[in-house]
Amino acid sequence: MARKNDTQTVSVAGQRLRLTNPDKVIYPSTGTTKAEVISYYMEIAPFLLPHLAGRIVTRKRWVDGVGTADKPGEVFFEKNLPSSAPDWIRRVEIQHSDHVNTYPVFDSAAALAWAGQVGALELHVPQWKVDSRGKKLNPDHLVLDLDPGPGAGLPECVEVAKRARALLRELDLEAYPVTSGSKGIHLYAGLDGEHDADYVNQFAKQFAQVLEADLPDLVVSSMKKSLRGGKVLVDWSQNNANKTTIAPYSLRGRTEPYVAVPRTWRELNDDLQHLTMDEVLQRMRRRKDPMADLAGPPPASDKLATYRSKRDAKKTPEPVPSSPVELVEAPGGGDGNSFVIQEHHASSLHWDFRLEHDGVLVSWALPKGPPTDPKKNHLAVQTEDHPLEYGTFEGTIPKGEYGGGEVTIWDAGTFELEKWRDGKEVIATLTGRKGGGLGGPRKFALIKTGKNWLIHLMEAPKPPRRTAAPRSMKKGFVAPMLAKLGSAGDVHDEDEWAFEMKWDGIRAVAVIDGKDVGLFTRNENDVTAGYPEVVNALAELGLDDTVLDGEIVALNAAGVPDFGRLQQRMGLTKEADVEAARREVPVTYLVFDLMRSGGDSLVEETYVERRKALQTLKIAADVVDVPKAHEGSLEDAVESSKTLGLEGVLAKRRDSRYLGGKRATAWTKVKHQRMQEVVVGGWRAGQGARSGTIGALLLGIPTEDGLRYVGKVGTGFDERTLADLQQRLSKLTRKTSPFGDIPREVTRDAQWVTPRLVGEVSFAEWTAGGHLRQPSWRGLRPDKKPQEVALE
Repeated sequence: MARKNDTQTVSVAGQRLRLTNPDKVIYPSTGTTKAEVISYYMEIAPFLLPHLAGRIVTRKRWVDGVGTADKPGEVFFEKNLPSSAPDWIRRVEIQHSDHVNTYPVFDSAAALAWAGQVGALELHVPQWKVDSRGKKLNPDHLVLDLDPGPGAGLPECVEVAKRARALLRELDLEAYPVTSGSKGIHLYAGLDGEHDADYVNQFAKQFAQVLEADLPDLVVSSMKKSLRGGKVLVDWSQNNANKTTIAPYSLRGRTEPYVAVPRTWRELNDDLQHLTMDEVLQRMRRRKDPMADLAGPPPASDKLATYRSKRDAKKTPEPVPSSPVELVEAPGGGDGNSFVIQEHHASSLHWDFRLEHDGVLVSWALPKGPPTDPKKNHLAVQTEDHPLEYGTFEGTIPKGEYGGGEVTIWDAGTFELEKWRDGKEVIATLTGRKGGGLGGPRKFALIKTGKNWLIHLMEAPKPPRRTAAPRSMKKGFVAPMLAKLGSAGDVHDEDEWAFEMKWDGIRAVAVIDGKDVGLFTRNENDVTAGYPEVVNALAELGLDDTVLDGEIVALNAAGVPDFGRLQQRMGLTKEADVEAARREVPVTYLVFDLMRSGGDSLVEETYVERRKALQTLKIAADVVDVPKAHEGSLEDAVESSKTLGLEGVLAKRRDSRYLGGKRATAWTKVKHQRMQEVVVGGWRAGQGARSGTIGALLLGIPTEDGLRYVGKVGTGFDERTLADLQQRLSKLTRKTSPFGDIPREVTRDAQWVTPRLVGEVSFAEWTAGGHLRQPSWRGLRPDKKPQEVALE
């Protein structure tokens, strides 16, 4: 892996990744660097990834290295995936008893490279997987951790492992040993997934007790340290649904780079030792995984296999990656939309037309070059995929080698993709470099006809109107931090807290880079087109690579945020609609946090430090403003909120970090008005003045058992709102109730709809039957999805 600078953008397994400080020493005793750690994970990926497949990963991170025996390095045990992690890493939300964690699932070598980049040496996984929707499945593994106590070691663990294997075989379970890379041996057995984690955990405990009774002088099943001298603890507790075990082939954060390694039973008869990463790599170049029967599917196939098969790296100057998981420097460090057209003087002159797609350069040979007349198509012959670094290649391929001849870059740059149908059609607008062969932006269509392709020059595209944020803006998005609902009693020692008004609008993250501005909801929905006045005001600030957190509000005549007025602006995208609504309902963007400034991330800074940095930006305008935090007590802040007609106060710990995408008590909502998001599942016709239109909406909250009915709301509507709702609901009509259960008297004359619309109500309290008392409609929440609605 090339290391030209301390920071570089590379391509690995089809993804771009920013690497820093590759020469940092992670294991001082062996001099092992971060680059070597990443290279290990790249080479071992075909064996490691199947053991991570479908499992959430918790990480132990040594950001500054493992240190020495005398001075161990600082270690962090990390469950939640930070907001700074690449968006191509799969995320899964897991509900725990009192909170939700967002875990990663590593399904590519690129994810392993990211782990190495952030110092995540140890990868721990549970004995259960998640399905494609992130739902927890029953365990498919049983694991026993054979942990030697003082006076015992690997030989004693081997003896216990062999006896455990014999007992498991009596139960038709085959055991697989793994030297843990720490002290002992992990023993795995495959399960059929019929039983839940509680059952498996209890079985493991009983099995450990049976093993203890069978080998009383060698085995202990209790965690008490006083009982462990000279014995092997059979730790059964890692089968608990909330526990994890080091993954096979993961590194360990020991003084040397030891690895958890699956072993054969024959090896256990030898002088068994723990293995380092170099020993493991040498071993796996000539072996199969002894634990392959318990692993998931192998990693995706190698897209560059054909390319490599046609070239000898010793004979050609072309870039030839040695394996599908080698790190290669990405040309230009772009956004995955690079192109190159190379003039190739081989046995016959032709032009090589290459577009970046899924981590490779998809390539066509053009015998007559790119067409210059929309009326004349040219032949395009698809060739093998090329590595990304080929995008900067120029040189002479030796005569007699595949493609022998002179290669020069005719033009190169980026493209905007309009359509990509694998093996059928590609439409893209290419923008090359100044003085390049294209002579300016050109839109081409590649169309498959029979065995070959045709390339067609399309008419010059019209410059697009800004209806969405530039693609680069979305990549800079930071998921907003979320508050937990609480009360004044949850705020202890008020000097440690800051108090802000809870503004009555929609949450919006602003990503700014000069004149380019993107506005995104908490779900990363692009709402840039809906609020042009905010976009223009932010663009005028001239900020570079900055991310703000705030609330878009519509003020009433008294200068107070009015959620009902804001409804008239929400969900609009057409320019004419936006302009008409803008004249009637102007909006303001109230900024209350700063996640990145001038390219520097501030999420690890405290609330106080972030607010100071926010003040230095000197944001103060009619459309964009930074409201001050309340300077008095929480009681005073709540009273001010009531006076302004707001719903409450946000209490924020002054020492809190910005936990992007996480809901934390460090931000606590203290409400004096009760609000609840709801999903509309039906409606009943009105009477009198509302005859023939909506009289009441039937509301629900999603649960694991389906949509739970929580009551109906018939107040808070004006004529415009009712007309809009009637139009929206008419498109969602269905014949059956979407509610799991609903009172019979409510179903009379009910009109059912597919539950897609999310709204918000204010209400007095919950009834004993779990229904809303005195609800009043506040408006639709197009920024929310039904599955996100939960009981406040």
